[in-house]
Amino acid sequence: MTSELERLFEHLRFPSISTDSRHVADVRANADWLKGQFEEMGLKTELHETPGNPVIVARNERVKDRPTVLIYGHYDVQPVDPLELWDSAPFEPEIRDGKIWGRGGADNKGQHFVHMLGAEKTIQENGGLPLNVIFLIEGEEEIGSPNLVPFLNEHKESLACDIIAVSDTGMVAPGVPTLGYGLRGITCLEVTVKGPSGDLHSGVYGGCVANPATAAARLVASLHHDDGKIAVEGFYDDVIPLEDWEREMWAKVPGAADEDFLKTTGSPEPFGEPGYSMAERLWARPTVEVNGFGSGYQGEGSKTVLPAEAMFKLSCRLVPGQDPAKVQQQVEDHLRKHLPTGVAIEIYKGHSGKAYHNDPHSKYGRAAQVALTTAFGREPVLIREGGSIPIIQDMKEILGADSLMLGLALPDCQIHAPNENYSVENFEKGIEMSRELLKELSTL
Repeated sequence: MTSELERLFEHLRFPSISTDSRHVADVRANADWLKGQFEEMGLKTELHETPGNPVIVARNERVKDRPTVLIYGHYDVQPVDPLELWDSAPFEPEIRDGKIWGRGGADNKGQHFVHMLGAEKTIQENGGLPLNVIFLIEGEEEIGSPNLVPFLNEHKESLACDIIAVSDTGMVAPGVPTLGYGLRGITCLEVTVKGPSGDLHSGVYGGCVANPATAAARLVASLHHDDGKIAVEGFYDDVIPLEDWEREMWAKVPGAADEDFLKTTGSPEPFGEPGYSMAERLWARPTVEVNGFGSGYQGEGSKTVLPAEAMFKLSCRLVPGQDPAKVQQQVEDHLRKHLPTGVAIEIYKGHSGKAYHNDPHSKYGRAAQVALTTAFGREPVLIREGGSIPIIQDMKEILGADSLMLGLALPDCQIHAPNENYSVENFEKGIEMSRELLKELSTL
């Protein structure tokens, strides 16, 4: 095992689960470890306290008139439940079948660590870095980065940069380098449908009192037409259409054909808004999805109850042009308009984030493409991502800089699930990509 892998394994052994208060000390220990790593690289490093977990900022000596790149990542990880589905201990990383198995390997320790190692090798080979570099590594991404926006606003002058590099996304297929230039936004709602003051006997009262579970099911069904198109009035009004060049380009992306997505997901056939491929639906069209639904008796056997209430959780993935607050209101208006008689409704509006989009053909995008080509031996594909990283748009608005999304996770890396894994090849080529990126950006 290489020394780089050994150090990554040290990083992965910290159970830095940000959502679980039992791991506060582990999160802190991981932050302290990272601070030490940056200091050993010779970078000026500060561990900034927040109301939650620390933010680590490391930088070289700033040189006037040199370009500045900010490299973002996070050291917190998801919980490991259900533990029994792991084939090996989640915080005891091991290598099998060319992959590193362990929580945080792909999301995001293994991905941001390649940038640290790329910078380290550049320093060792050249005696320093060819441009101004700022590392910003937070510990709350998995819980929505609640303290990062205030931190960015407070430190925006010292964090000023020309471009941001982020490796927290994915590659479309093994061996296919991928540059992301867009992310869907998100907005969430939680809905409670209320009926009688308490659960009722379904024989005594069924048929004369509205059933909240049935009403909730009807509401959920009303959100889409039978063909998969969203039925919320005005939902598509502000959507910026796909460009022809994007549709032509994406049709040629390896691993992004409908049959590839079906194989990855295990779904029997495509479904969604008519007139679009699965890749187009994923990367550039908005959604309304049910993330949770509950009501009544859930135990073994029967219990003939008419439940007092039902609930469902919704998330909407948004694309450029859509405003999260406006979409939330459109969905709320739709639900109230279609509310069946005999029940009441309560709607809680959850977290939101705007969609993000940049020009992959800018000078920074071209530099990233050169770095990816050099490291992987073939030109990258250019895609938008279906997921959401709201902090990317926040950094754009606060720091005024776009982000290069240089994903190294593969489709089967099991992010957020048991048996998370990270390709050893991508780890090694990611280090080379990082070195080349620093070199290319320094010439701009």
